[in-house]
Amino acid sequence: MIYDIVITDAAGQARTHRVVLTRADGIWSCTVDGQPFAFDAAQPESGILSLLVQGQSHEIRRDANGQGMEIVIGSRRFLAEVTDPRSLRGRQAKAGGGEGPKKVKAPMPGKVVRILAAEGTAVEAGQGVVVIEAMKMQNELKSPKAGKVAKLMAAEGAAVNAGDVLAIIE
Repeated sequence: MIYDIVITDAAGQARTHRVVLTRADGIWSCTVDGQPFAFDAAQPESGILSLLVQGQSHEIRRDANGQGMEIVIGSRRFLAEVTDPRSLRGRQAKAGGGEGPKKVKAPMPGKVVRILAAEGTAVEAGQGVVVIEAMKMQNELKSPKAGKVAKLMAAEGAAVNAGDVLAIIE
């Protein structure tokens, strides 16, 4: 898996990093900007990641704010934007640009566990709108374009089928 991650610190300095995760024989390995990066990770609860890096433990918390995803490490806060460069092009081509209303559809049957953007909320392209759970895995469904959540078609706790429209973004 390849991710481009833009981290912006409190001073507004933005840095982009290319992170490559690979799995072989059940073991994950990681490179950051082409350099190997050794760590051990556990997710004790949703939105919290516990990392062990060079013998030091770090708790990383993910918070959503009006500007996007925020990463909190200790008392330091960073804005983070994560994209998969391969799938972004495909999503943009499939969406046909940013014109007209776009539907956020359930990719599989499951249950809506969280609404991340209420009806009438402004969203950015790639921002989470709805979280569904399928086979004990939570999947964040993202907005295909910048706009406003015009209509939510499912409520928290609702069962959904593959292809069901969950939200409309205008």
